Amino acid sequence: MANAASGMAVSDECKLKFLELKAKRNYRFIVFKIENQEVVVDKVGSPQETYDDFTACLPADECRYAVFDFDFTTIENVQKSKIFFIAWAPDISKVRHKMVYASSKDRFKRELDGIQVELQATDPSEMSIDIIKGRAI
Repeated sequence: MANAASGMAVSDECKLKFLELKAKRNYRFIVFKIENQEVVVDKVGSPQETYDDFTACLPADECRYAVFDFDFTTIENVQKSKIFFIAWAPDISKVRHKMVYASSKDRFKRELDGIQVELQATDPSEMSIDIIKGRAI
């Protein structure tokens, strides 16, 4: 089981979109899903989209990986941003899906160089904007 899960492929599009988010800031967020033993891009959000737009993209009953580029202002009034990696595994998703996503997460995350904060969430309250702000600072 572990060998099969760790052999999960990652599409080139995932890496390219992430590089565009990180370097060019072309996207506010990217949502990824596992399809046919491969991590693929599910949705992308334009730079104008908000955190609420992002959370609305996450299905209530299916697991996803996501990256979110969070802009904030420090106490010293300096504009900064941090890239969050979010492992979304709702309580009501199928156990098999949760296992596949959990066992593939570290391998996938290694493909995305530049993630600054990781968050795991099983329901929306675990990834509220207040939690994101608290983890960013």
